[in-house]
Amino acid sequence: MELLSIILIIVALGIGILIGRIIFSKISKNIIESAKKESEKIIAESKKEGETIKKDKILEAKEKYLQLKSDHDREISQKNKRIQENINKLKERESSISKKLKEVNRKDQELDGIRENLNQQLELVSLKKGELEKSQEEHVAKLEKISKITASEAKKELIESLKEEAKVSAMAHIKEIVDEAKLKANKEAKKIVIQTIQRTAAEHTLENTVSVFNLPSDDVKGQIIGREGRNIRALEAATGVEIIVDDTPEAIVISGFDSVRRETARLSLQRLVADGRIHPARIEEIVAKTKKQLEEQIIEIGERTVIELGIHGLHPELVRMVGRMRFRSSYGQNLLQHSRETANLCAIMASELGLNPKLAKRAGLLHDIGKVPDEETELSHALLGMKLAKKYGEHAAVCNAIGAHHDEIEMEYVISPIIQTCDAISGARPGARREIMESYIQRLKDMETLALTHEGVEKAYAIQAGRELRVIVGSDTVSDKQADELSFSISQKIQSEMQYPGQVKVTVIREKRAVSYAR
Repeated sequence: MELLSIILIIVALGIGILIGRIIFSKISKNIIESAKKESEKIIAESKKEGETIKKDKILEAKEKYLQLKSDHDREISQKNKRIQENINKLKERESSISKKLKEVNRKDQELDGIRENLNQQLELVSLKKGELEKSQEEHVAKLEKISKITASEAKKELIESLKEEAKVSAMAHIKEIVDEAKLKANKEAKKIVIQTIQRTAAEHTLENTVSVFNLPSDDVKGQIIGREGRNIRALEAATGVEIIVDDTPEAIVISGFDSVRRETARLSLQRLVADGRIHPARIEEIVAKTKKQLEEQIIEIGERTVIELGIHGLHPELVRMVGRMRFRSSYGQNLLQHSRETANLCAIMASELGLNPKLAKRAGLLHDIGKVPDEETELSHALLGMKLAKKYGEHAAVCNAIGAHHDEIEMEYVISPIIQTCDAISGARPGARREIMESYIQRLKDMETLALTHEGVEKAYAIQAGRELRVIVGSDTVSDKQADELSFSISQKIQSEMQYPGQVKVTVIREKRAVSYAR
């Protein structure tokens, strides 16, 4: 029974598949026929539409052709018309030229007649000229016979006599003008210089090499000296000056040729005494802070100076150097005071001469800027100052005036001799400078520089008026034995290369420090 059911299901399934295929075949046939009819219809419509477009394009092309042909015909017509007009104009010009040519021929005939008349007149003139020249020659011959010299000789003598007379007269006139000009120039120059000096108030030099520090009581002296003198040694080593503690009540003396070092030591002592804590570590800390504060003060002095003088646009580095001049002296004369005085003198003199007073004042202030360099150099202060001014963008006239104020280069601008003159007025007046002071300071500087040339030397200080040279060396680079050798070498070099009164004690200081921090 089950087998029969399976067979019936299989037969029914096969009949279903067969009927499905027949139905699918008929449907596919109907779809294909429908699609074929639709495609035939689309092709017919496409052909019809193509024919329409073709006809439209043919019509459009014909219209375009007719339009172009019409435009071409019209253009040809216009060209032909213009050509005809040009032909008519050429004919008219030809007719006019022929008329003018006839007129020219007629005038040419008239000119031929005039030319013949002129030739006849020229022949008559040449005959008369020949007669005149012959008569003149006879007259000159008679004169030569009477005077017994030829005409060329007489002409030459006359010219020479006139030239000599004119030369003598001109020389006399020139001499009068030159003498008068010299007289007026000398009078005017003296007048301007005298007026300039009278209008500038000058001070006498008071610069020295010691500073006195006043103490609140004598008990502080012991604190400054410290146990076995360690505080005073630390202070002298840090500042490079000599601290003199003597019997003078409530005062100690700070001695040193460098005024920046003296001021650093004075301010450091002032802070230490006010604080009350005086020991080597505190001294080094206070000296470092004071140096930084003094650098700020130098910049402030420079800024105040340029503002008071009305000088604008100065480079900040030049302003700092102007401030450094406050702590530098030249032959005992304060350099900043000398430069300010020179600047004012230059401005007054330039105004009297009708020149630019601002430019002259600027050059006057900066003329000795080469005396306060950050690093030592072999150049003279005038040439070094010119180099620094060029580096920081100063005017060419200012640079030339700085470099030429000691005649080391040629003066190229009018203000250059003014700066030279005013520098001499400020420096050469009675009481302005002390020659001995400058040579003394230069000797101390040379002594320090000589020590710094040796390997391993970190600092060098000339103290006790140049009778002692303290040399601080690095403990890592110089041993104890080398320190002894270095002391002997420096003393021998000073003895052979320098001139000095008495004797110079060379002290080499080698200090080993071990530093660690507990956190």
